Amino acid sequence: MTETYEVAETQTDEEKELEKAAKKKLVREMQKKEEAAELPDQPETIDAKDGTYTIEVELEGGTGKAAITSPAEMTVKDGTACARIQWSSEYYDYMIVNDEKYLPVNEDGNSVFEIPVYVYDRKMEVIADTTAMSVPHEITYTLTFQKETIEKAQNAFSLSGIVVAAAAIAAAIFIAVCKKRRRR
Repeated sequence: MTETYEVAETQTDEEKELEKAAKKKLVREMQKKEEAAELPDQPETIDAKDGTYTIEVELEGGTGKAAITSPAEMTVKDGTACARIQWSSEYYDYMIVNDEKYLPVNEDGNSVFEIPVYVYDRKMEVIADTTAMSVPHEITYTLTFQKETIEKAQNAFSLSGIVVAAAAIAAAIFIAVCKKRRRR
């Protein structure tokens, strides 16, 4: 005669909640990976003349404490764009984009990197190494470059700058003429 024994489940409510939370976290991480675009070998080309532009960039990931400046400056050359990403911290010492390592382009202030834009309107996974903690940590983020927000950047000699310069020159000429008349 065979005896059957039932094993009572001994998992506490707390353990059940922890297991449930761990499963949810795993599902979120899997969804995040699926949402991030598989990056092509080469950056996506853009139909824009060579020059400097601005583009809105959305940052996701990490602890939520980090931020980047948006809109970001973007330089286009031969249809390929490179974005200037400025972090809200000076403690980022490198970024990895599509297995390529990028170092900061500045020495003082918040960390700034120039990275290629591989995709638009989709999440682009990047890694940023921070030294703000006791030991350096590589943190995975996604950047989404919003193509419809691209605008030609205002250069230093915009119309308002020209008007101010012209006014300054006119004032200098007026003062010179007045001084010359006084001497007579």
